[in-house]
Amino acid sequence: MEAVLKTHEEAGRTVTLLASTSGVLALFAVADTIKDSSKAAITELKDLGVTPVMLTGDNAATAKALAVQAGIDDARGNLLPEDKLAAIKDMQQRYGATGMSGDGINDAPALAQADIGFAMGGMGTYIAMEAADVVIMNDDLRRIASTIRLSRATHAVLWQNIALALGIKAVFLVLAVFGNATMWMAVFADMGASLLVVFNGLRLLRTNSLLHETESGPSTKTL
Repeated sequence: MEAVLKTHEEAGRTVTLLASTSGVLALFAVADTIKDSSKAAITELKDLGVTPVMLTGDNAATAKALAVQAGIDDARGNLLPEDKLAAIKDMQQRYGATGMSGDGINDAPALAQADIGFAMGGMGTYIAMEAADVVIMNDDLRRIASTIRLSRATHAVLWQNIALALGIKAVFLVLAVFGNATMWMAVFADMGASLLVVFNGLRLLRTNSLLHETESGPSTKTL
């Protein structure tokens, strides 16, 4: 029986035994199926410089088998909720900002501890969604990479707007000190700078649309 169990576990299956007082009556071996979108999500995260780590309550052999299929190098099995929480804390200390995605009650503590938590909204539990910062309504892990891209684009636009606004103000201040400023320059430095910042920020709408097209194909733009 132990040999049979080992064979199934090494193949990435979770095994349940039905037993009586006299012995095992039946063995049920089930396995999760890795979606193509999940494999693509792991590839996208690696391209963005993010190191994926699998934390699961399944046995270590199953975790390793599934991780190989998904393209994850670091897989940790046999983890209780407190173990996942400890793993997130350890990665935060070692690597800095750490994200966590999950859908179950056992994931809630780690989701709350992570710098940003992603909960699956379609199949996830209510507790996981409450503990997370972001809820992915279609359970597509590629949305994590999209969120990172959009966040980086937003960060870049934010600094552009700060530099643009302060730069215009600085130029007007210098002109005013030397007596070369006019009323129209003051209007441009005030309202003109505000409008430029708004228009520059609106570019993020196009960035968001392009991200959705990448996930869903060029013919689909709705979530």
